Amino acid sequence: MNDFGKAFLGAALCALAACSGGGDGEAPEPPLAGASIGGDFELTGESGETVRESDFEGDYRLVYFGYTFCPDVCPVDMQKLGQGLRALEASDPDLAARIQPIFISVDPERDTPQILAEFTDNFHPRLLGLTGTPEQIDAATEAYGVYSATGDPNEAGGYLVDHTNNVTLFGPEGEPLALIPMDGTGEEIAAEIARWAS
Repeated sequence: MNDFGKAFLGAALCALAACSGGGDGEAPEPPLAGASIGGDFELTGESGETVRESDFEGDYRLVYFGYTFCPDVCPVDMQKLGQGLRALEASDPDLAARIQPIFISVDPERDTPQILAEFTDNFHPRLLGLTGTPEQIDAATEAYGVYSATGDPNEAGGYLVDHTNNVTLFGPEGEPLALIPMDGTGEEIAAEIARWAS
C-alpha cells in the first residue's frame, strides 16, 4: 500500500477506535460516516454497457480500484474479497444479495471490458469490472479519493500502476461506511461487512 493509502487507512482506523466505545448500547457510527468520498460516475461495464453509480441505488457497494495486470496485490485482495462474500452468502444470504462488489480499473489503456470480465470471473460471479476513458477513470479516482500513478514502461512495453488498494463499503444511498480489511479469513471479512451493512 502506498503512503496515501496508509494515511487514509490510518485515519479510518482512528475514526473506528473513536466510534467503537459507545457504552449506551447504541450501534457505533460507521468509521467513514460523513467522509467526502464517493459519488456518481459514468463508466463502461463488462458487456460494454454504460454503468453509473446511481444504478446501484438501494444496494450496498464494495468498491475497489485496481487493474487486471497487477502482479500481486489486486489478485490477492480480490481472492480474499471473494472468500468473504461466499462466507457472507453462507451466513446471511439476504444481506449478501444486497451487496454489489465493484472492481474499477485504474489502467483503462489495457483493461478492456472483455479482459475485466475474464479477471473478475476468477474471484466471484457477481464481482463487476468497470473501465472507461482515461478522463472517466480520473474523475472516478478523484471522487473516491484514490491515488494512482502509471510507472514507466519496461523494454517489453509493460508497466505497473501504483494505486490505493482499499475495499470501501458504501451504503444503499452511496454513503461511505467503512474500509473492509482484506487480511483476515473469509469469515472475518464477512463479519466485518455485516457489522456495517446490517
